[in-house]
Amino acid sequence: MALQHLTLHFERPVDWADSIHIHFWDIEPAAGGTDWPGARMTAAGKDWYVWRFERASAAHFAIHDGHGRQTADLYRDREGWLDIHGRWHDAPPVGARLAAGRKAPTGANAGQTPAGEARKSTAPVAPPVPSGPDFREETIYLLITTRFYDGDPSNNFFCRDRIEFDAAGNPVDPHWRGDFKGLIERLEYIRDLGFTAIWITPPVENRSGLDYHGYHAYDWTRIDPRLESPGATYQDLIDAAHARGIKIIQDVVVNHTCQYGIRGQVHIDHLPIKYYVPQGAEPGRVDHGPYQGNLGNYAWPNRDDIDNPAAPDWWRQRHERDPEGIEPLVDPNTSETVPKPGYNPGRFFGIDANTLDPDWFHQEGFICGGDWESAHPLQQKHLAGDCIDLATERQNVKDYLIGSINRYLDMGVDALRIDTVKHVERGNLLEYVNAWKAHKPGLFVFGENLVKGYGWGDLGGGDNGPSQIRPWWYTRLGDDPRDPLSGGDSGFPQLDFGLFSTFRDTVSKGTYGGTGHILSMDWIYGDVTQMVTFLQNHDVGPDNDFKYRFKGEQWMAAAAYNLIWTARGIPCLFYGEEIEFMKGAPQDVEGEKDTLSQTGRAYFGDHLTDDRIAATQ
Repeated sequence: MALQHLTLHFERPVDWADSIHIHFWDIEPAAGGTDWPGARMTAAGKDWYVWRFERASAAHFAIHDGHGRQTADLYRDREGWLDIHGRWHDAPPVGARLAAGRKAPTGANAGQTPAGEARKSTAPVAPPVPSGPDFREETIYLLITTRFYDGDPSNNFFCRDRIEFDAAGNPVDPHWRGDFKGLIERLEYIRDLGFTAIWITPPVENRSGLDYHGYHAYDWTRIDPRLESPGATYQDLIDAAHARGIKIIQDVVVNHTCQYGIRGQVHIDHLPIKYYVPQGAEPGRVDHGPYQGNLGNYAWPNRDDIDNPAAPDWWRQRHERDPEGIEPLVDPNTSETVPKPGYNPGRFFGIDANTLDPDWFHQEGFICGGDWESAHPLQQKHLAGDCIDLATERQNVKDYLIGSINRYLDMGVDALRIDTVKHVERGNLLEYVNAWKAHKPGLFVFGENLVKGYGWGDLGGGDNGPSQIRPWWYTRLGDDPRDPLSGGDSGFPQLDFGLFSTFRDTVSKGTYGGTGHILSMDWIYGDVTQMVTFLQNHDVGPDNDFKYRFKGEQWMAAAAYNLIWTARGIPCLFYGEEIEFMKGAPQDVEGEKDTLSQTGRAYFGDHLTDDRIAATQ
């Protein structure tokens, strides 16, 4: 009895090239196959491709596009349709129809190279160099630059809030402590751990009472001088990392500014902080660590916090004089005179959302209560008093942010991580992402859409929020919140908070039930292989409250790491995890008097000094 032919159908993913090849081996009942890269499959319409084996009952094979994307090794013993989600069908799924009159090419004799295909060397041929690196080959080390390693004490700086004092009343542990010089000096430490990319917190110039982390931007066009030193600029860091085979991922905030506006673009109304006098204190006699006399920036000779040329004339005049903050100043809003003990702190540190410039900011107040699970307020209101919501849909905002970040891409930044994704509407945010990708073809961009739980939105899983604010939504282009397949891959993968959320049970109960459930839903994401996976980061940890550094037994963490490093996605480690640094500590300050040394953001540099680094390693 003659053998029947075996026909295979393949649906091309949206991010694959159209040069689809099939490389096969161990054809049954014969044992032949192709040399790499194999045979060209035939387009059959609607992104489907087909290949037919004559006189074969089964085959081992892999399908690829000749540009670095390919399936796993596969086996099939009957006709089948492999869709873009990696699922086999025994009958044609919707949309899979051979073009009329199109005949599938055949491998006429098992073991022979198909007709029309020149034989190649048995060694795989390197694919053409892509327009950008495939970040799925990378492993990421996340660090807060100011808390990693101090290479230049001269640029250290104490923020105004949460200063730590020793028993003698002296300020210790500056918030701005680590810097680019220190990071450059310890690149080999990170490289020797096996990491190939470093994700640094936002390096642009910041302003707030607690801005060491970089998420309170004041000027996107400048690197914060508290990070740089002679011979250790941002460009020097990028160059030094590249020389060691390490890529730099820059964290970018699109959603908001600090509470003082943007230097040279827009001012937010405040009184200068040097005129603030706490209740019970006297003008000119404030005593707060390095902040002596007043609470204005102690590192600037004029003791002011901002130098914004967009500020009104009266502000700029006071910026140039009276560093002591004692010359009477009339508040233009109330006609009261400062400095005045206990005078309304909101005039110095708060904002009035109704008076913000609508060309730059939204004006719908602050997020509160049920707003956190609703798309409109989440994307139109202010995140916090020091995170003022930008009108990201306006062209002037787009031009400023896109142009500012393009400069860093030109300097050699290899990838971008986008902060607070769910606070910007998907279509609007993709305008920024796609603009940066157009400026630097091949650029890898991923986002942070923080969710505690599966994060499936309208798909269920106990989620209280809609799909439009969940991670999977931003990885897709469709408009149906109940059907991820209504649109293709957006090209904007996310941090895998769904997988992370299951580690609470993995590292405490030893169960992988939730993890298996998450992996079974991989199909909802545009390209799950580009999701960034992690056990903990600077915001969250694997515990019941999702807020502490891992505090369990080592074997439990090892089990989670083994999964992260072998499953789909790009693994990421938070600085210090490698030695259980600050085990069990909250990732951020909790109590009113907590300081950074009590948290997962404590200074790591003491473990990296010349006399201790060997023990750390």
